[in-house]
Amino acid sequence: QVQLVESGGGAVEAGGSLRLSCKASGIISTLSPVDWYRQAPGKQRELVARINNGGSSRYYASSAQGRFTISLDNVKKTVYLQMTSLQPEDTAVYYCYAAVSQGSITSTIWGQGTQVTVSS
Repeated sequence: QVQLVESGGGAVEAGGSLRLSCKASGIISTLSPVDWYRQAPGKQRELVARINNGGSSRYYASSAQGRFTISLDNVKKTVYLQMTSLQPEDTAVYYCYAAVSQGSITSTIWGQGTQVTVSS
């Protein structure tokens, strides 16, 4: 069974940085695309960043552009979200969401989420 496990969340002050990790476990052929979403209290879940095509294509929401970087380590089956210049409005639970292929079968999976809290 394939699972996505996020880590790296925590509490930081405004202007700080965090690196989130999303590691896929299990036997998989490809891990693409992989998205990072976030959900703040009382708000809808929103797409923050996406990586696909082996890392050759990236997308960032306007709120993340210039501050966040998404990357993929195919060997480790891990996607990272490097976040810098964090602001209180970045406070949310961050989730990874991926299309995972096992041979000819592709499924989409959510991770359990990791909390990011930014204080002013």
